[in-house]
Amino acid sequence: MVVALRLVKEGKADAVVSAGNTGALLAGGLFVVGRIKGIDRPCLCPAIPNVKRGMTIIADGGANADCKPRNLVEFAAMTNIYSKKVLGIENPRISLANVGAEEGKGNDLMKKSYEELKNMDINFIGNLEARDVINAKTDVIVCDGFTGNILLKSAEGVAMSVMGLLKETFLSSTKGKIGAMLLKDDLRKLKSFMDYAEYGGAPLLGVNGGVIKAHGSSNSKAIKNAINQGIKFAQGNVLRDIEEFVQSSKEDNEE
Repeated sequence: MVVALRLVKEGKADAVVSAGNTGALLAGGLFVVGRIKGIDRPCLCPAIPNVKRGMTIIADGGANADCKPRNLVEFAAMTNIYSKKVLGIENPRISLANVGAEEGKGNDLMKKSYEELKNMDINFIGNLEARDVINAKTDVIVCDGFTGNILLKSAEGVAMSVMGLLKETFLSSTKGKIGAMLLKDDLRKLKSFMDYAEYGGAPLLGVNGGVIKAHGSSNSKAIKNAINQGIKFAQGNVLRDIEEFVQSSKEDNEE
């Protein structure tokens, strides 16, 4: 992992894809590859499926448990760029994870972050409650890493439990087994929709190179999709656009 990260640092590789230990990759991305100058903290951006058969990005998914409003602003800007350049979303909807949809809800971090996000040149759609994360109401949900990791693990747990309950229900009776046979192709599609392999890996945005974290149980399909993310990351000049955001923010603060 360190050898691969050094290749990115030295400019001999545009991106690294790893299914190894998450903590080690995050540390390596930060201390070997290094942060983009002007970015306070990188964020890990995993994807979860939504009901429109698309994906929703969580930023941050666990790299930063404690955050300041500045961090959430940077997460929003970087995922806005990533969603356009890598995922092909023309005008990504950016939302803020909160306990209520109304403006003014939440703790001090959320209230201050909301004020800054609504004044940014992004498609900020406001607060989003956890129950709406998979309802395709947003493309990116911004939050601190503590909240984001809980959202991510909860979604994974619900998906596994639903599939387990379906299997148990269908196998509990002859009628269910017949129904399962008739719905076999549809159930296979549902399982595929909930499968992490369909969504590749989670980019670590804010470091000075492409760093993609694939799931620890990744199969060949998941690795292929993660590699494609790395290719699009490089071809889309994501780093250049993040650097331009940092420069424009610096100029705005100086005025």
